[in-house]
Amino acid sequence: MKAELSEYIRKNFEGENLSFDEALDLFSLPLPVVGRIADDIREKRCGDLVTFVIDRNINYTNVCASKCKFCAFYARNREEGYILSLEEILKKIEEAVEVGATQILMQGGLNPDIGIEWFEYVFSEIKKKFPEVQLHALSPPEIHFLARHEKTGIRDILERLKDAGLDSLPGGGAEILSDRVRKQISPNKVDSSGWLEVMRTAHEIGLKGSATMMFGHIESDEDIVEHLFKIRDLQSETAGFTAFIPWTFQPERTELYSTVKQPAPATRYLQVLAVSRIVLHNIRNIQASWLTQGFDVACLALFFGANDFGGTMLEENVVRATGKPFQPARVEDIVRAVKSVGRPVAQRTTLYEILRHY
Repeated sequence: MKAELSEYIRKNFEGENLSFDEALDLFSLPLPVVGRIADDIREKRCGDLVTFVIDRNINYTNVCASKCKFCAFYARNREEGYILSLEEILKKIEEAVEVGATQILMQGGLNPDIGIEWFEYVFSEIKKKFPEVQLHALSPPEIHFLARHEKTGIRDILERLKDAGLDSLPGGGAEILSDRVRKQISPNKVDSSGWLEVMRTAHEIGLKGSATMMFGHIESDEDIVEHLFKIRDLQSETAGFTAFIPWTFQPERTELYSTVKQPAPATRYLQVLAVSRIVLHNIRNIQASWLTQGFDVACLALFFGANDFGGTMLEENVVRATGKPFQPARVEDIVRAVKSVGRPVAQRTTLYEILRHY
């Protein structure tokens, strides 16, 4: 490998920040080259073990005041709207626990009819019945919306939810942390600084969380680098992110479909994944997205910087709302896929503790 390319590996391993131009230059490299750099970093940082979690995504409501242009999930009218009852939520969790789930992800819309007391009641009841599950719930936009709805601060909302049973925060609602982009695709949602402030506050009170990036719509390479740098810089400040998950926008049935007709190709996905691994020297776990890419590309992602295969996702409704076919991944499917490319595989918790080797 040329000296200038191995310099990317050295800087990552020594925790040295890339400059904006250095990060941007990665997009001009041939895909096999940027993949090789990312794979070398993955091997040095994580070894060969690939992990996954058994989980279920529960969307407690589809009513949303944000009405983002990239979303096909939110209810278009009152008749289509719903709020799950506690009994429905507990039933879904029971079904997941029966097949070994350790993580329950709960996200929904920005619903003005749901206040903090509803979440406190639901979370506490979940923990009474299923104390062993990791409640990985409410993205930063939901927390920000709750704080405005209750006319209180972010810290107050997070502390109350933590006391009720919240264990960690998913990184949803980040999309691209560039306000130039956000003003066009999600003008009614919290801006980038607000998203980061929710995560910063969560980390400060002991709530870990993941970080995500949804790309393949109207963003530029510069916007992606801006996003990665904001995540990197907050991680340097708090060390609160457990993983980074880049995934591609699915345009069908969304308002953006008139502009973006097709999802980004697999080559673009692998490129952005590799750049993410190279830039984010302080986040150990990079997750492949079999949900948007399928198993074949997700296995390729293991050679472009990813060390984690995500979750089994016993239920998923947001991406499925775009019309993309969805089928939960069985444990044996993930194990077989990972082993087919010569990697060892293990089940993990939300916080990346190893539960079982296969």
